[in-house]
Amino acid sequence: MTSADGTLEDRILGGLDEEQREVASTLTGPLCVLAGAGTGKTRAITHRIAYGVHSGVYSPQRLLAVTFTARAAAEMRSRLRDLGVPNVQARTFHAAALRQLQFFWPQAIGGTLPSLLDHKANMIAEASRRLRLSTDRASIRDLAAEIEWAKVSMLTPANYLENAQGRGTPGGLDLTAVSRVFQAYEDIKTDRNVIDFEDVLLITVGILQEDPKVAATVREQYRHFVVDEYQDVSPLQQRLLDLWLGERDELCVVGDASQTIYSFTGASPQHLLGFKARYPKATVVKLIRDYRSTPQVVKLANDLLSSRRSGGPAADAAWAPPLKLVAQRPAGPDPRFVECPDDEAEAAVVAGKIQELLNAGVKASEIAILFRTNGQSEAYEQALASAGIGYQLRGGERFFARKEVRDAILQLRAATRAVAEGPQETLGQVVRDIIASLGYTENAPHSGGALRERWESLAALVALADELSATRGESFTLAEFVNELQERSVAQHAPTVQGVTLASLHAAKGLEWDAVFLVGLSEGLMPISFADSPEDVDEERRLLYVGITRAREHLNLSWSTARTPGGRANRKPSRFLDGLRPDSVATASARSSAGKPRKAAAPASCRVCGSMLATGAERKVGRCNQCPPSYEEQTFEALRQWRREEAQSADVPAYVVFTDATLTAIAEARPGSLEQLAGLAGVGPSKLERYGEAVLQVIEQSSGH
Repeated sequence: MTSADGTLEDRILGGLDEEQREVASTLTGPLCVLAGAGTGKTRAITHRIAYGVHSGVYSPQRLLAVTFTARAAAEMRSRLRDLGVPNVQARTFHAAALRQLQFFWPQAIGGTLPSLLDHKANMIAEASRRLRLSTDRASIRDLAAEIEWAKVSMLTPANYLENAQGRGTPGGLDLTAVSRVFQAYEDIKTDRNVIDFEDVLLITVGILQEDPKVAATVREQYRHFVVDEYQDVSPLQQRLLDLWLGERDELCVVGDASQTIYSFTGASPQHLLGFKARYPKATVVKLIRDYRSTPQVVKLANDLLSSRRSGGPAADAAWAPPLKLVAQRPAGPDPRFVECPDDEAEAAVVAGKIQELLNAGVKASEIAILFRTNGQSEAYEQALASAGIGYQLRGGERFFARKEVRDAILQLRAATRAVAEGPQETLGQVVRDIIASLGYTENAPHSGGALRERWESLAALVALADELSATRGESFTLAEFVNELQERSVAQHAPTVQGVTLASLHAAKGLEWDAVFLVGLSEGLMPISFADSPEDVDEERRLLYVGITRAREHLNLSWSTARTPGGRANRKPSRFLDGLRPDSVATASARSSAGKPRKAAAPASCRVCGSMLATGAERKVGRCNQCPPSYEEQTFEALRQWRREEAQSADVPAYVVFTDATLTAIAEARPGSLEQLAGLAGVGPSKLERYGEAVLQVIEQSSGH
């Protein structure tokens, strides 16, 4: 190897560990990278791309890197620019497919590409009205998710019904009604000449399958492929990838089956786990050196996975083999486990601990509170506000949509010519000077509220200017910075804003903080109450694993024994913490679904007329549909209203709380104790813990007591 090559190796590969270096230097043939949390997978694959381009193996225009979020794609492009490779295509599956569709539509289909539908809700609502089905906002959202699942699973309205058995009652509707809504939705889209995001993939797949010339053009354009988060690919995305590849095998995939948390959207780790079987000559590299977290955090994450009990062949196939992480950081504090008397007390304890961290010098932007459902955030928002601690709700108003950010970008753009002609200062100082008129100062304002939020937005732009100036060099100009902001705006790749992050566990995927607070870790929330199969419980465990591995140093796990102050303390800590928290033992199998005593079977004949009960819903109620209900209307309506509010608070469909059949059974039985409520079909231990006290209170109040 020439000295120039040696210099290239030192420059691109020099800072990588042995396994990362193997990834970065394996430039041809199929490559599967099994990368645990915090092991530097993005670093490994971006250095691989850079090494391949600089060594002449790859043409940057002929390599396509695919990620699952626009933010991840923008992050990858930014890293590649820092490595001197600015022209590589790094896009999401949808963005890459849309670009191809826009190019090939005129020749493959003819005419103008239909408009892209941003949101399904209005058309699904219209489809429901056409069918005279009663729906609300929650059920519309649920139907949209079900239709998306069907389409990424490559199902049509015609074959949905036979392939969707066991998926419950999406939107509170039986599967036959869902298939009719699905068909009506597709008909309305056709009438309006619009397509949705799933159609972008489906139509691109169709064109590549049916038109050999288009397929040949795409395969000539892209010779090498990299797919990140490969454990999350859907059948539809895998089909598109296969068509891009043709008969070739120049593919690098990266993923971790232990971080599969989106199976409800159609994602499957089977493509990752079966990669070696599909490509027998593939190189498989495992990244297990964790550079993110302390040994104490890593141990807890490993112990969580190792304590998993078998959930049967299906669950094992979706999980095994877990990667055992090896910590590389110095030791840190032990994870803290905290039990609180109620939700309000838990939020106050968390806010107090955050204040301690802030006083110790931890930045607010390096602290996160993670919860299972969005409905849990309100208590923590109130607790932080009461303590005078700033926060940002991930999933709230987008950074680049904020007025002060839009105004700042306009001023920066307007200043580019003047700055180019005048004496040069550091980029950070130039940005500071320009946005000072918008309220930016070196020191944060003492007040909170809107003034503090505006300052934090502007401070984030200044910090980004300093960061990019350091990584891109002193020659990085204001004009280049404005272009970077424009690209980040399109990709929603926001800079870091000072403030504690509040986020759901799903939204936290791919992020990390110095300190993480995992809250609400009680049965019914973790695992969530509607995780009623071994596979569902396994996914909940993986979700907690993702939460644990977001923490670099400080990790706090907490739960409360009652929902409200003074309420009955009938909640238990999550089964996943058994054997992990101090003074507990590994009793997960005793509390798993396999170990639960079976509830007595619901009556097989109607308790009113004695006829045989034909459906599961009839058996839950114990009465056939022909016999009139025996509940008081006032009680049933009070329970329905309570269920609606509970579902909205937890951001889940109403039927997830209780199905109509279970709600009817409760209204008719009018249980007066938790024991009586537990005896009803459809009320399992998790739902009893989460909803029992509230249900009894609704029944009591509706009776006028």
